[in-house]
Amino acid sequence: MLARSEAAPRAALPTYALYGEHGRTEATDWLHCESIAERSQHHAWEIRPHRHEQLFQILYIARGAVAARLDDRSEVLAGPCVLAVPALLPHGFRFAPEIDGSVITVLERHLVQLLSGAPALAERVMQPLLLRWVDGDDAGAAVATAVRGLRDEFIGTGPWRDLALDAALLRLAVALGRLAPAPAEASRPGLGGARALGHVRRFRALVEAQYRQQPTLAALARPLGITPTQLNRACHQVLGHSALGVLHGRLVLEAQRDLAYTTLSIKQVALGLGFGDAGYFSRFFLRETGQTPSAWRQQAVR
Repeated sequence: MLARSEAAPRAALPTYALYGEHGRTEATDWLHCESIAERSQHHAWEIRPHRHEQLFQILYIARGAVAARLDDRSEVLAGPCVLAVPALLPHGFRFAPEIDGSVITVLERHLVQLLSGAPALAERVMQPLLLRWVDGDDAGAAVATAVRGLRDEFIGTGPWRDLALDAALLRLAVALGRLAPAPAEASRPGLGGARALGHVRRFRALVEAQYRQQPTLAALARPLGITPTQLNRACHQVLGHSALGVLHGRLVLEAQRDLAYTTLSIKQVALGLGFGDAGYFSRFFLRETGQTPSAWRQQAVR
């Protein structure tokens, strides 16, 4: 999703295939399962902040504690709980040595395809999740059982393994969906029909893929088969703000991540996000956030 043709070199937040292993391929990395200890004990129990360009991760913690950072949110968690981390979401963890749990990493578009026949489930699962439960809770136990089943299939060598893995992954997605709250947009009254929601979902996917090129609303509406006016109407109906607000919001979010997590200059951040000059970017950032990029970076560092 991140463009690799920026005009400026990027000293960016690391973007990894699997916990820092560069050079792996989608053919071998569409799914990976391991215990949290297997990887983290080799890094002094700390996974430093990073993000995955195309991978969706599920961390299941049966017992033990973890200090988790998800984007700008930090929290100390104790099992049993589960974290879902979509692609591009910055995250890092410091685990207690007695941690007992599993991490599941799946190519995000594979999961999207697997859930394509259940859009309501996909909407509920394909978002950042932090789910807790108490021992004995049936919904939580179902998640734990599904995680164990997926790991068993992953380390197994039985026939039709790929089908079994997809079935186990789907079972886990259902268990998470039953435990997860509905997305905020779905709980807002007066959303209207499924058609507007479908347009907005596809629009957001286009924005995610193209925001660094800053496409026009006409260019984004064209693949949806609607006009910019209709796109704006759908966004207001479903999200409560304009289509341009979606694009600007994504640009601001990435700018904040670059400012907080990297040593890129303001000019490099601007060029990487498709702005012609740093001055225009600074005015845009000030208008959207109420702070200059430099002031926001200083505050984030503090």
